[in-house]
Amino acid sequence: MSSNLLLGTHGSAATTTSSSATCSEDSMAAVGARAGRAPDTPLPPRARPRTEGGGAATRRRDRLQRAAPSVRAWKRGQRLAVAVRALRERGCGSEEQMAAVLREIEAEVQRRKQLVHQSAERKAIISQCYKRKHSEVYTLQDSFLAPDFLDMVRYCISPDANLHGLLRYTESFSDKRIYRLPVFTEEFCQAFIEELENFEQSDMPRGRPNSMNNYGVLLNELGMDENFITPLREKYLRPITALLYPDLGGACLDSHKAFVVKYSLHEDLDLSSHYDNAEVTLNVSLGKDFTEGNLYFGDFRQDPSPVPNYIEVEHVRTQGLLHRGGQIHGALPIASGERWNLIIWMRSSAIRNQLCPMCNQKPQLVEAEGFGDGFTETCQEDVPETVDLCSVW
Repeated sequence: MSSNLLLGTHGSAATTTSSSATCSEDSMAAVGARAGRAPDTPLPPRARPRTEGGGAATRRRDRLQRAAPSVRAWKRGQRLAVAVRALRERGCGSEEQMAAVLREIEAEVQRRKQLVHQSAERKAIISQCYKRKHSEVYTLQDSFLAPDFLDMVRYCISPDANLHGLLRYTESFSDKRIYRLPVFTEEFCQAFIEELENFEQSDMPRGRPNSMNNYGVLLNELGMDENFITPLREKYLRPITALLYPDLGGACLDSHKAFVVKYSLHEDLDLSSHYDNAEVTLNVSLGKDFTEGNLYFGDFRQDPSPVPNYIEVEHVRTQGLLHRGGQIHGALPIASGERWNLIIWMRSSAIRNQLCPMCNQKPQLVEAEGFGDGFTETCQEDVPETVDLCSVW
């Protein structure tokens, strides 16, 4: 894939509050806990917050083909102004406090700008040195998918498919546009977890899944993007999201970030309130055996209510939850056992090129490798290809 992709400085989940959060992995990373989380937002009673893109016609065509989503948004003056406002709203008033926090923000931003290169280095090492246990799980097969899921996809690509008909195949939750659906077979989930544990026990380098989870695997580094996640998104998930989320670019989700997170008693127990750097998110419970640890969902970040209305949703092994990336959500603590979740942040460049979903600003772009943060350049002749710095992986 071409490196001339658009990047924004938002990389992972933004902790919730106001629009001051600058993108997925918080372009204002250092104030994530202060300005990006949701300290002022009431949480469900059992939730425990924690820190944590030949001639003129040919060139135009080539650009269109290269325009895989991309990247991150980055505006220094805007970022600092947002941080200052957020900090002052939370009582950080002295000049010394402000200066110290802003230095922390700048240092964290510089660190995050190196994450793309570090990830590429890890991926190269893993590709050369890692010995796979179940090589078959790296290439998506219909046999990995639940029969009911395949029936759902067949319905969605039929000529008469509509939202009302699709909802017969899913379980809906309140009015928050959250849907449970079968995704994988038990056999695949078991083999996949065994592969993940094999990688976890190896001496291979690994990065954090996102800015909030400490334990898990970035699936692009493991080599699962091209032959597993991409066809899953394009061939199977997109027909479903086209009907469920047409307003969020559900028919044109053209990139993703995919990772697995792990919860256990001696590692991460829960996940505090946040929203994702995605138009649509798929969260699949792979196993293993665990108790408690329900997900909770609040308001859509762009439409908050004075008194947030939270609902709890049980995570069921082999089944997935589809929800809007901007839906405020989190995970309650597990009480026993161990849980692995597959998370796919699906992104639409047609949507986010207009407005960065993390900082609510027009993205300014810089070059990035791979999908970046899902932004792409506009295909104007002889316009330099850049990327959005609003996020930082």
